Amino acid sequence: MKLLQKILEANDVTDWLIALGIFVAVPVAVLIARYAGARLFAALSRRTGVAWGDAVTEMLRGTSLMLFVPIAAYAASLSLTLPAGVERFAALAAIAALLLQVALWGNRTIGFWLRHRVAIARATDPDGATALSLIGFGARLLLWIFVVLLALDQFGFNITALLAGLGVGGIAVALATQNILSDLFASLSIILDKPFVVGDFIVVDNLRGNVERVGVKTTRIRSLDGELLVFSNADLLRSRIHNYQRMTERRVLFTVGVVYQTPNEKVGRITQWLREAVEAQDGTRFDRAHFKEYGDSALVFEVVYYVLTRDYNTFMDVQQAINLAIFARFAREGVDFAYPTRTLYIAGGAVAQTAS
Repeated sequence: MKLLQKILEANDVTDWLIALGIFVAVPVAVLIARYAGARLFAALSRRTGVAWGDAVTEMLRGTSLMLFVPIAAYAASLSLTLPAGVERFAALAAIAALLLQVALWGNRTIGFWLRHRVAIARATDPDGATALSLIGFGARLLLWIFVVLLALDQFGFNITALLAGLGVGGIAVALATQNILSDLFASLSIILDKPFVVGDFIVVDNLRGNVERVGVKTTRIRSLDGELLVFSNADLLRSRIHNYQRMTERRVLFTVGVVYQTPNEKVGRITQWLREAVEAQDGTRFDRAHFKEYGDSALVFEVVYYVLTRDYNTFMDVQQAINLAIFARFAREGVDFAYPTRTLYIAGGAVAQTAS
């Protein structure tokens, strides 16, 4: 009460009216500037197509009238005679509010830039969108750290000693959060090294699916059954990853066995039949066909060809068509496929029995 009485006695009515006018004028001026500036830069952006106009508009929309109340109070206090302690408190409150407002403006600007760049990157470079998200996170973190340190310096804290203490404490924090940091660095490795990107079909151990999102800590994969698989980034990089999205063609190797009773002249033509069956299909490249070996129950032929697509369904359609063509050709030529058989010879007799 004595402090209030002292302040009242030190200032006359005119001083208080001037202070009141300043206190009201500052928020009103900010409100008008925010509204007029947003409309002006929005119109400028529409007319010129320049993105920075939208950025300024977005920044102005982040203006908080509540934060300008302590700033207005400090401006009003300059017209009054106040004790040193009250003046110091008003100044610190105004500085804190101003720094917080600057941080909000910076946060809005970073957010606008990030949304703009990510929208472009998603159409051209999906993994670039993830990289931009991490860059945006880092930029926001640095912004707030800078603002907090600046505020602490204004409040009289020894920033040098504080940073030295944080250096020691940082070691303890790093040990406590080593798993989180491991996942963070793993996500950076995924983004920079690009073993896969969003949209790729990958197989991790016995799990497979399409990559939906690469985050700061986890990677999300949509399985073929529709389940959402969530992998820790560090665990994912420690696994063997098969990326089928990067292939441009699929190599196929298979064997065909025919019975030993096949006539010699037909055995010599089988490799040509196999080649024709492969080359008759579009999107294939024949490599080779050979009479490989004498099997236990069959004459074994080995065929190698390539399907010139990474699409699995197309690959299976081509393989099915080739298999049907081979089956039809062998049936037409009177060549029988072999299957495991056993022939029993009865001692002292002429009877033989064959069992499959």
